[in-house]
Parts: sequence; C-alpha cells; structure tokens
Amino acid sequence: MAYKAGFVNIFGKPNAGKSTLLNALLGEKLAITSPKVQTTRHRILGILNMPEVQIIFSDTPGIIKPEYKLHEKMMQAVRSAAEDADIALLMMDANDSPGQIEELFTSLKLKAPKILVINKTDLVGNERLLQIRKSFTKGSFADIVEISALEKNNLDILIKRIVSLLPESPPYYPEDMLTEKPLRFFVAELIREKIFILYQKEIPYHTTVLVTQFEEKKTLTKIVADIIVQRETQKGIILGEKGRMIRELGRLSRLDIESFLGRK
Repeated sequence: MAYKAGFVNIFGKPNAGKSTLLNALLGEKLAITSPKVQTTRHRILGILNMPEVQIIFSDTPGIIKPEYKLHEKMMQAVRSAAEDADIALLMMDANDSPGQIEELFTSLKLKAPKILVINKTDLVGNERLLQIRKSFTKGSFADIVEISALEKNNLDILIKRIVSLLPESPPYYPEDMLTEKPLRFFVAELIREKIFILYQKEIPYHTTVLVTQFEEKKTLTKIVADIIVQRETQKGIILGEKGRMIRELGRLSRLDIESFLGRK
C-alpha cells in the first residue's frame, strides 16, 4: 500500500465539539474545551500517525460573524484552513438546524472532499438522525458519519472514511511528532481554559495568558505566566477576595499542566 498523508481540517459553529473531537482522535489534550462559545482562538494542528498513514488534523475557531478585531483574526484562521484542506470535516451538533448548518458550510466555498460529521448523537434518537440525513442535499458530501466525540463513539469509522479519501503522499512531519506548537503555547492555553471555567460573563473573553518563564529543572518545570486583562477593575475579579480565585486558578492549572508535561 502506498503511503497516504494529508491535511484534514475541522469546521463548524462554536461548541459543535471540534476541540473535543481533535483531543479524542489524538488521545491527547491539545485543544482546550469549555461550555462557553469561541473558546478556540488559534488554529491548532494535531498529527495522527498510523502504519503508512499520517493525518494532520486542524482544529479551527468556530464559524461566526466577526464583530470585533479578535473575531476577524479568528475568521482569517478559518479561511486559511478552508484553502489548504485535503479533506474537510464539516461538524454539526445533532440538535442544530440542518438548514442553517448547510448555509454556513456553503459559505466556506470548500473545494476539498467533505465529510459531514454529526456530533452529540448520544443526546438524540434515531428518528432525529434520519431527519438530518434527509435534510442535506444529496451528493454534497463524500460521506456522512454520526459520532459522539465525548463518548468516543464511531471514531474508528470516521478515521476509516478519512483514510479512504486521503491522497497518496509521503509524511509531512516526523512520525513521533504530535503537534507543531511549542509547549509554552499549550501551557498558556491550559491556563486560559481554567479562566473560562472559573470566571463568569465577559472576563474570559477579555484575557490573554502570556508565559514569561518556562524553565525545565531536574525535578520540576518552573513556569511563570501573566494574565493580561483589558481594564483595571478586571484585576480584582481575577484575584478574588483575599486572592482566593487566583490561588484556585493556579491549583487547577497545575493539575492539568502536570498531566500534560508528565512532571511536577
């Protein structure tokens, strides 16, 4: 069998489950997840290596109508991903309106073969899934696959469909490589995820995490990170009463970062 490799880019509305799917396919937490929409700001590559196959997955920000500069930058990442995809995974929540979803996907003007991925199937019945399948224009997709990214249902079927559509090509990355992003990036993202979990309303969207020190010592990795906010009043919210919230943010972040790095 000739070697196959290619870029498989994941598109969908915010909270369709794109980041959860990427993490489930790779068996590693590369993309942060949160019930809040627009958690993903960056395009993240995750590399799945199998015998004679390399799939380079790309998790993109949720497709939205840009309202300010951060949104515009996020949508630039989506447009870039639309142009370089060998295969496009068009992901929808099983509870979404098929008409709205088809309109959204048509707006991307994708040229690559498309697989419709119906996610969160564990939350709906067979009748609803049949209704979704009937709603989409015949021939619009190379395949339709029903999955639950959270429950990891039918992911093996999805991978088989992807491999069948991949072009013949030598690998693009070394076979032991999982992602092209540096460790500092993922540390900052894991801290940002905890901000989404701990803080309410607008706070998570108005923060940036900057890792200023990443030093690997003999027994542990020393990390210093700054949380940058837009307004002076937001500092007090991040800190919490007597520093309670910032301590909890540090505790939760350390747990995930230690798990990710495999050391203290």
